[in-house]
Amino acid sequence: MELVLIRHGLPIRQENPAGAPADPPLSQEGRAQAEAAAQWLAVEHFDALYASPLLRARETAAPLARLQGLAVEIEPGVIELDHESERYVPLEELKIEDPGAWKAMLSAEGYGGVDLPAFRERVVHTLEALIDRHPGGRVAIACHGGVVNAWASHLLRLEEPLFFEPAYTSMSRFMAAASGERSIRSLNETGHLRST
Repeated sequence: MELVLIRHGLPIRQENPAGAPADPPLSQEGRAQAEAAAQWLAVEHFDALYASPLLRARETAAPLARLQGLAVEIEPGVIELDHESERYVPLEELKIEDPGAWKAMLSAEGYGGVDLPAFRERVVHTLEALIDRHPGGRVAIACHGGVVNAWASHLLRLEEPLFFEPAYTSMSRFMAAASGERSIRSLNETGHLRST
């Protein structure tokens, strides 16, 4: 079967002074990216469409759900590793404003001491369960850059769970054989973004 992991589109910046977790919607550019991704995938058939509970992932999945005639199923196991943070700043902004904080984001310390191996274990367990649920099928999952990294680094047997920065609405494709073999077809497809 095939898993297509789609990173969410560009969200707006959100900082909650009251300490509530940030859950920003997509920006105008992010909505355009989500539409472009859905149009790109419109010629492909999907048996199921899942999304992280976070708003940016659900809004990214919505155009594809509409074109495919599928319901978006919420999958808590593909929520991002920093989902409890009261602050969401797109990495591009953070890189310019605070290079030190941006570099810290690439380490466990940058995520408030999140247990990265435990995060990867959760992602792997979740995706393996979805593979078992859809034998021989094709499944799309609107999720997050950390999730794409965790699954890909697991398949590549990399010690570091976060090793690259997937583009907004990039697609990464993975194959899962009934024999238990897992392989990567592509990482970070962005052809659909040329028009945005």
